[in-house]
Amino acid sequence: MLTRVLSGDFPRSRVLAVILVGLLLALAFAPFIFPGVKALNVAAKVLIFIVLVASFDLLLGYTGIVSFAHTMFFGIGAYGIAVASTRLGPTWEALVVGLLSSLALSFVLSLLVGLFSLRVKAIFFAMITLAVASAFQTLASQLSEITGGEDGLSFKVPELLSPSMEFFEQPFLGVSIDGRLLCYYLLFVVTVVLLLSLLRIVNSPFGRVLQAIRENEFRAEAIGYRVVVYRTTSSVLSALFATLAGAMLALWLRYNGPDTSLSFEIMIDVLLIVVIGGMGTIYGSAIGAVLFVVAQSYLQDLLRLGSEAAAGLPWLAALLSPDRWLLWLGLLFVLSVYYFPTGVVGRLRAARLNKLASRS
Repeated sequence: MLTRVLSGDFPRSRVLAVILVGLLLALAFAPFIFPGVKALNVAAKVLIFIVLVASFDLLLGYTGIVSFAHTMFFGIGAYGIAVASTRLGPTWEALVVGLLSSLALSFVLSLLVGLFSLRVKAIFFAMITLAVASAFQTLASQLSEITGGEDGLSFKVPELLSPSMEFFEQPFLGVSIDGRLLCYYLLFVVTVVLLLSLLRIVNSPFGRVLQAIRENEFRAEAIGYRVVVYRTTSSVLSALFATLAGAMLALWLRYNGPDTSLSFEIMIDVLLIVVIGGMGTIYGSAIGAVLFVVAQSYLQDLLRLGSEAAAGLPWLAALLSPDRWLLWLGLLFVLSVYYFPTGVVGRLRAARLNKLASRS
């Protein structure tokens, strides 16, 4: 049963398996383990980034394609929900229309980008996708009648997912059972389903061909595989999953704007998370997203505590100032790349293989 659920792709490391189970349980019970609005927002952001990063890893880690247009599809999903909910009202029909419309637009755009751009090599394709993403962000900012321009769009969600919807009068374990909590668990279920779907894709014969193309494109083409078709299909699938992640973001925030889902900073964050977790490992997207988002959200608080504790040493207090959190985040990233060049998942799996080799 577990083999079918994980598509035969087991962690292959006891430590990794324990970490993944721990993350699954932590996210499943996050509203009760970590009470508070900020903690719930961080957990929801982790779920969204897991899907977004895993979809990008399908391109970069499994197919070897470097694309800077991934946030464009992320933004399309968010804008699809925002525009539909603004125009049609807070109904389930609006969510369905917005989701289907954004998926259709992402399919067409990713297909066009794939067909016209994937024939060029490496850095040239990356530059083309960067230009397309920049143009789309500018377009979203200027079409204020549709997208709300720089101010973005605020909208309401169906009452069942609204914080005002109280299912029980009394809190359960100190947590209000309301529409906001239901929305979180909707994101949790969707994330698990999409992650298992990506595992199925990368471990299918199609996924094996993608990995063969990543390792040696010319050899894969020489044995009869149409490389352009496989790369284009990978690009389309990746875009559709990113669109779903964008829809999850809009549903949770009940707002979307250019800086919220189309910012190039999000693309940089995705690249960092892929490297931290491990390229070519769907599990790495989950571990990397948790490490990065938690560090990004709580590093300032930790530095504030450290700065107050070091008040007797002015130079140390200044170094630990919360205003320097980006410096420390960058340092943590450099250290993670130095000590985990293949990512957390790659390092743990390699350690397991070395341990088995030493026994034999």
